[in-house]
Amino acid sequence: MQNILHHFHSVHIPGFLPLAMITVLVEMVWRLLVANKGYNFLSAGSTLVIALGHSVVDALSALILAPVFALVWHFAPWHFSMHDWRVWVIGFFVVEFAYYWYHRFSHEVRWLWASHAVHHSPEEMNLLSAIRLGWTNLISAGWLVYLPVMFLGFDPRMVIVLLALDLRFQFFLHTEARVNLGPLEWILNTPAHHRVHHASNAPYIDKNYGGALIIFDRMFGTFAAEREDEPLRYGLDHPLGTHNPLGLVFGEWRRLLSDLRRAPNWYAAARIALGRP
Repeated sequence: MQNILHHFHSVHIPGFLPLAMITVLVEMVWRLLVANKGYNFLSAGSTLVIALGHSVVDALSALILAPVFALVWHFAPWHFSMHDWRVWVIGFFVVEFAYYWYHRFSHEVRWLWASHAVHHSPEEMNLLSAIRLGWTNLISAGWLVYLPVMFLGFDPRMVIVLLALDLRFQFFLHTEARVNLGPLEWILNTPAHHRVHHASNAPYIDKNYGGALIIFDRMFGTFAAEREDEPLRYGLDHPLGTHNPLGLVFGEWRRLLSDLRRAPNWYAAARIALGRP
């Protein structure tokens, strides 16, 4: 269990943080001086506060999740070796598949959306918005999606590393810079695909859930490309109307709990919590 807990906090890519900071600054200059798109510094400040809070909550959540992951791994009927490169290749696709469903459930189940909505609250698509993440992932329980991966025999440490690398890759997808990867656009998740995912226009809602890959969206019918007749509009379909970090983190929970209080019975409440946002 200590080994797993260590992996929650030790996934490190040399040079990633300086590279991320440089790209944020370069994008800021590009938006202000080249693209004339402006830069919402108030929103950016809220994002930084939310990101700081997320890092603290995430560390505390790891104390609870590490023994859960260890227990599931312990009872797996077999264990794949982390020292076999083939296991990492297969594990990448299995974890990516699980991430697709985690992400999809986070949009299609209101209880999970209450946490994930924080990430979709910025009304400007920039690299910094990638780190605006909710504080209540432990409560929303989307992590349950990954338990079958570990029960299949994949080491929790490998799952954690692959997820961490996936999220770092996704950092660079949060930009309005037009970067076309040609044929790779059919396989990889790209800034163009992820801009669509963050749009709140009706044709774009609940599309492009992939992490590093876009193939599962194409397989399951959740892929959408940007349309010339439908300019992208970012943010929540029903904006929270605040830059207060606490209001952004708990705004969707407040809406959900308000609806639950008005539910006439437990069945109705369950349908609200587990139904679509």
